[in-house]
Parts: sequence; structure tokens; C-alpha cells
Amino acid sequence: MAVVSWKEICLLIGLVVGCYWNSLLCGFVFDDVSAILDNKDLRPTTPLKNLFLNDFWGTPMSEERSHKSYRPLTVLTFRLNYLFSALSSSSYHLFNVVLHAVVCVLFLHFCRLLLDRSTSLIAALLFAVHPIHTEAVTGVVGRAELLSSIFLLAAFLEYTKSKGADHSIVWTPIISTVFLVAVATLCKEQGITVIGICCIYEVFVAQGFTLPMLIDTLLQVLSGQDGFPYAVLQTLLKLIVLIISTLLLVIVRVQVIQSQLPVFTRFDNPAAVSSTPTRQLTFNYLLPVNAWLLLNPSELCCDWTMGTIPLVESLMDPRNLATVTFYAMLSLLAYHSLWYGHSSAKIVMMVNRNNAKLWNNVGHALENQNSYERALRYFLQATRVQPDDIGAHMNVGRTYKNLNRSREAEEAYLIAKSLMPQIIPGKKYATRVAPNHLNVYINLANLIRANDSRLEEADQLYRQAISMRPDFKQAYISRGELLLKMNKPSEAKDAYLRALELDHTNADLWYNLAIVNIEMKDPSEALRNFNRALDLNPRHRLALFNSALLMQESGEAKFRPEANRRFLTYVKEEPDDANGYFNLGMLAMDANVNEEAERWMWEAIRLQPGFRSALFNLALLYSQSQRELDALPVLEELLRYHPEHVKGLILKGDILMNHRKDTPGAKACFERILNMDPSNVQAKHNLCVVYFEERELQRAERCLVETLAMAPQEEYIQRHLAIVRNKMADMSTAGQTIAPTEGGSESAKHQEQQQQDKQEEEEGQGVASGAGEGARKEKNLRKSSPKESVNSEGHGQSKKLDAGQTDKRTKSKSTKEIKDIEKKRAAALKRLEEIERILSSD
Repeated sequence: MAVVSWKEICLLIGLVVGCYWNSLLCGFVFDDVSAILDNKDLRPTTPLKNLFLNDFWGTPMSEERSHKSYRPLTVLTFRLNYLFSALSSSSYHLFNVVLHAVVCVLFLHFCRLLLDRSTSLIAALLFAVHPIHTEAVTGVVGRAELLSSIFLLAAFLEYTKSKGADHSIVWTPIISTVFLVAVATLCKEQGITVIGICCIYEVFVAQGFTLPMLIDTLLQVLSGQDGFPYAVLQTLLKLIVLIISTLLLVIVRVQVIQSQLPVFTRFDNPAAVSSTPTRQLTFNYLLPVNAWLLLNPSELCCDWTMGTIPLVESLMDPRNLATVTFYAMLSLLAYHSLWYGHSSAKIVMMVNRNNAKLWNNVGHALENQNSYERALRYFLQATRVQPDDIGAHMNVGRTYKNLNRSREAEEAYLIAKSLMPQIIPGKKYATRVAPNHLNVYINLANLIRANDSRLEEADQLYRQAISMRPDFKQAYISRGELLLKMNKPSEAKDAYLRALELDHTNADLWYNLAIVNIEMKDPSEALRNFNRALDLNPRHRLALFNSALLMQESGEAKFRPEANRRFLTYVKEEPDDANGYFNLGMLAMDANVNEEAERWMWEAIRLQPGFRSALFNLALLYSQSQRELDALPVLEELLRYHPEHVKGLILKGDILMNHRKDTPGAKACFERILNMDPSNVQAKHNLCVVYFEERELQRAERCLVETLAMAPQEEYIQRHLAIVRNKMADMSTAGQTIAPTEGGSESAKHQEQQQQDKQEEEEGQGVASGAGEGARKEKNLRKSSPKESVNSEGHGQSKKLDAGQTDKRTKSKSTKEIKDIEKKRAAALKRLEEIERILSSD
């Protein structure tokens, strides 16, 4: 409900009392006599159930003479008056004055939905003193209108809450609306008309539809081009609930009057008993009459029966011009409001085009349909109608951003920021500034931080928001993300800790703090904070994934079962994310459960064809399991997607040389690496081995000389060069043609490197690849700034790290794993000795 201050309420009440205090001196007149003095339903001796069996005047509904006006709740208030003061008229009039004051306050709330603060207050003040309400307030029987108006306005105001922040249906306000409509109807029959108002509001104001839009949607559905849009389905569902509720109320009402209409005489209502066309012409003429009374209440009357308004009996009656004029103006307004999509259509539906809030509401409806260009026109119009509307300028900025027009978005945010109160040192703004308005600092900072040269400027904006409202949680969250980007993890930690002081039950905040701990190289504390996030939300997907990743990277066998369990939980939550299956495969490889590892790797590849790390590690798994020929097609698939994958090329070259005896194929692999990176020592050395295998000892010598120049510190290259030269010298001395010895197709350095490939590839799979070779998709995600929305909510959203950001974590190994690696290296050295022996032999 729109905000109304106590000063405004007191002003309205004072005005109502000032206008109507003299009604307390009045007695019972006209219909008051029948409804109060002669109505036995007010007496305590009358059973209370009679109020629900009789009409407004105390006549049983079953009798033909009954007026059929069923208003039991209004009669109940009369009975309460009688209980306190019997037939003292002053208490009845006082109650009416109080009810009128309540109606005026609710009307002010209603106006706040459609008008600006000043205009809505003026409208409410005019409503409070409008002479047309005199009869309803000073006549006791007018209480039926007062009570019905209270519940009618309350029902409408409640219905406006039925649209959630995420544009979903909120059912509680709808249920409350139906209940309040029923209550309003039990006070006076006209209360049911609010259902129609709610329907019009829902379709043409809340959802922002126009008739052309509805017609186009219907035609598309009928032609089978498309289904109903989600917004239309939501609207239809709400309308169906309202209509069904109305029908139920009507059915109950018909049952109450026992399917009998009231009988009116010519004395009561001359037009009702007149023939055609007199009846129709007169009833239609009553509409412009009442409209005129609203504008010029100079000819009011306490009773409109009999011939107060003479019948319109002929088409030539000049009063028909008033009817035609009225309908022409009404049609113009209807056309303007229902058809004219680019103007003040939805505002006219509530008859005001100078209300920025309504322009914004239409813009939001279009924005929800991703119609940003059209939404922008409405948001811009809102800024023209009310140039100091901070929210309107924020809407403009957000829409420009959605349209990828960053410069205009920044300009709009800067205008909104300029409308904020200036910061005065030492002055608190928490009670003066709405949190939604403070989001202008967040949105502007989020926009400019995309430029790395403006990070300090963005940080200044976050600090401004915090200085204006120290409990602004989202500012701390967004600033923490920025500080991480600025490589200030210690300050980022402080920001998140402050946010946690404000909301320690937020799982996302504990997750963010864990990411900071990782940046600060404190994995144990990171794991504790991941666990806190999971305590609050056991299905927190990012915490599940990254805590399991952290356990896996620790290298400690004791963590593997829990890491495996969390990855399994993660893939249940995210069954289409290949990364979860890949990490399950890596865990299985660490545990030497090769069958399981193979199954998980294939699942990751199925979900993400071309998954670089999964393909390479699967090939490596086959190679280490003596299934080298199975590894070849996997490597071919890897190199089809990633032709520059160096480790894949080296492994392929090794398999081709040693198991396929395909020296030219291996040579092509190593040469491809050198074409991409001439400084790659491993590829260069292995190419030298290929030359040796091809019996080109001189070329092998030159190749090893070049390789040694590239890596003079590598002692094994020096030894191999010496061996080749000695071999060449021995063969020359013996007068033999220089030819290579058999065997030795794989260098010891490559043999050792292959043992480390799995480790290095795995180490490259953290938050981001530190070495550039890790292929696993970056998955350890930090909490991002919230997506800008109407209210800048949604701080539970996350996104990936900025591109190019590397993970500074190092992988620790358990003692057992270190020993395993040393064993592998010892085996490689033994192989090196064997190769050197072969190279040295005759």
C-alpha cells in the first residue's frame, strides 16, 4: 500500500470533522426512520440470525414486498449503535463521520497508486469535502455506501499486491481481495463492482496490455504460431479466479433473494417501469447527469425518486445531446486507454496522465516481455512527467544497459545520483533515503567496474552508499566482489564480515567469504565457510561444487569420500553440467578406480562435446592402463576441437612412435607443436629422437645442439648429445655408414613428463588455470553483483570469475602421493639409463 504520513491522515480527519461535526446535532430523517426507528432487527431481543434473513429494512427476504436490498453487515453496525446508545441519533451520526474519515484515508492510499504526493493529497482533500457525499455522511442510512466504499477500496488496494517482486502471482492478496469483496457486497450490493475494476487494472495497468497486443496474441494462438505468453497465462489465471469468485457471489446473492427481483412502482423509480425507448433513454441520460454533478454539485437533492429527473421520452429531446457527448468522451478515453499503446493509455484507464508511477508501471510490464525499446519510451516519459523521480531515471539507466548502450546508461544513473541528497560528514541518512534509491550507487558502480581503469571510482560509489546507510547489506556484498577484482582480499574479507553481521543466515555470504579465503591461501578456513553455507542451504550448488573441489585438490585421501558425495549431490542438482561428472572422474583416477573414472569422463564428454580436460585425461587414463590404441581416437577428438593442445599432441606422438611405429605421424605432431611454439623444449627434444629413429644421426646431432641451446641447464640433453656424437665417432672409426641403433624411440624426459601430465592437467583445473594448460571449465564461482532489476534485488545470483583472472592456489600433496610421484620419477630415471645404454651400444 502506498505510503501515507500521519500528518496527512490528521489533516484529512480534521477536515472531515470540520465539515461534518454539525451532523451530530441532526436526528433521524427520511429513510433513517424506516431503517433505524422502525427496524426491529436492531433490538437486542431480536435473534441475531434475523439480520441474515431480512433485508435492509427488516423485512424478510422471502416476502414479495421485500426491497431485496441485502445488507446484513450494515444492519449489524446499526445494532451495535443501538447497544451503546439505543436511539440516540448523535452516536449514529458520529459513527458515520468516523467511517467517512476512514474512506478518505483509503482514498488517499488509492490516489497514491496513481498520482504524485501533492496531487493525491489534493484529490483526497477534495473527496473529503465534496458536497456529493453529504447525503451519505449525514444520512444514517448512507452508512451502507460508507462501509461498502471502505471494503471496496481495501479490496482494490489489496489486489495491487498480488504481483510479486519477480512478477509471479501472490495468492494471499487475491484471497483477501475476494473476501473483502464479499464483505463489501454484504454492506451494499455495489461492492461487487470492484471486481471489474481489478480486472481492468490487472490487464491494462499492472500488465500493460493494449487491445492490439491482446488481439495479436489471440490471433497468433488461434493460428497455431505460438502458445500463450507466460504473462498472458498469469493474467488469465488471475482473471479466472476473480470471475469465478464473482459468479459465486452472484449465485449466493440470487439464492438469498430467492430468485425474485424487487418490485418498483412508478413512484419509486419511474424509468424502471417505463416502456422502450423511454426507459433506455432515461437510464443513459442519468450517466451524464451524475458526471455533471461530480463537476458541478450545485443541484443536489436528498431524494431522486418520482419526477426529480423528468423522463426522456423522445429521441428529439435535447438532453440526448448530453448523453451523446458523454458517450463520445467516454469512447475517446476508452480508445485512448485501450488502443493507443504509445501514449498515456494505461494511465487514462485510471484517468491520470501526469503520474510518473503509472508510466513506470507500464514500462516494467514491457520490460518483463523483453521489449526494451518500448519500455524505454515509457520510462523516459516518466522522467519528463516528474523530472525528480530517482526511480524513473534508474529505470532508464537499466534499460539502456539492457540495450548495451553503456554511455547513455551511465548518464541516466548520474542524473539519478545527482537527485540524491548530498552527503554531509557526520550526518546519518538512514531515515531519509529509501534503500531502493540507494541502488543507484550500486547500479552505477556495477556498470563502470567493467572498465578496469575505473575500479577505484566504482569503489568510491560503494563507499558512498555505505556512508549514507551503514546497514545497506548489498553495498558490502558488491564492494567485496570489487575488492577481490582489485586484488585486495583482506579488505574484501572485511566487507563480507560486515555484511554477515547484518545477515549471518545468508548462505551466499558465507560462500563469498570462502572464496576470499581461497584468494588469501587459507584453504582450511575456506572449507569451514563453505560448510557454513551448506549448513544453511544443503543444496547450495556452488558451495557443493567448490568445497568438493577444494577437498579434491588437497590431495588428502581422507577427504575423497566426502568430496565424492558432494560432487554426486551436485550432479543431482545440476545434471546437465559436465564439470561435475569430470571431477567425479578425476576423483576416481586419484583413487585408481579406472572403470568408474572412464564412465564419468564419457558422461562429461557426452554433455559437453570437445571438453578438453575430460578428453585429455581419458586418453591419459587409457595410456596409463596399457590401452594406448584406445587413447588414439580420444586424442583425435581432442585435437579436432583443440588443435593446439600441446600435451595431447605429445601424448599422441608418443603412442604413434612406440605402439603404432608411425614415425612420420609422430614427427608431424612434434613439428606442429614447434610451429606453434618454437621454444618448446620437450617437443624439440622428441623431434630429435624421431630423427634418430629415422637413422639421421647428423640431423639428430644438430637438433640436440639446438635443443641444448634452448635449455642449457637440462643435463639429460647434454648426455644424449654426447651419446649420439660418440656413436657417430665410433661408426666413423669403424668405417661404417652412420646409422641409428634400434630402440630408444621415447626420450626419458618424455617418459617422466607423461607421469606428470595427469597431475599438471588436474592442477590446472582450479578456479581458473594458472598455467594456461588446464582445460576444465572455470567453476569455482564468486558471488557477483546482483542483476539490476526494478528493485535491484536478487543478490542471491552468481556469475563466473572475470575472464583472464587466475587462481593463485597451489595444490598440496599428501605424503603418500609424493612418494608415488617419486617412485614414478625413479622409474623414469631407470628408463633413461636404459635408453642411454642402448644409444651407447654398438
